[in-house]
Amino acid sequence: MNLFIRIIEILLGTIFLGAGLNGYVVLFGYEPFAPTSPAAMEFLGEGYFLALEKGVEIVAGILLIVRKYVPLALTALASIIINIVAFHIFVDSDLLLLALFITLLEGILVWYYRDNFKGLLESRLK
Repeated sequence: MNLFIRIIEILLGTIFLGAGLNGYVVLFGYEPFAPTSPAAMEFLGEGYFLALEKGVEIVAGILLIVRKYVPLALTALASIIINIVAFHIFVDSDLLLLALFITLLEGILVWYYRDNFKGLLESRLK
């Protein structure tokens, strides 16, 4: 196992596990333990959307940390990361560097596991 890739898996998993737990802390009415974008929290609200997104972040973060179903976790996080980057480019640029950093980590892992994604890019069914 490549140590560099393992460090990236743990780092990205920890970031999303922490962000997901932080979201649930807010959802339960407490102050967040990590910095959040007020505009993002206003956008996500306090309903099902926040719970759904943060739930996916928690599950995907755990999967990356324990190194199970890593391609599935990366696929689930891809759309979330795209939305995070777009949000921080167009709405609130305060955490844009973090958004670009997690995009870089995701990109490195997707490239490393690229053979696992080849079936998604086939145009014909078997």
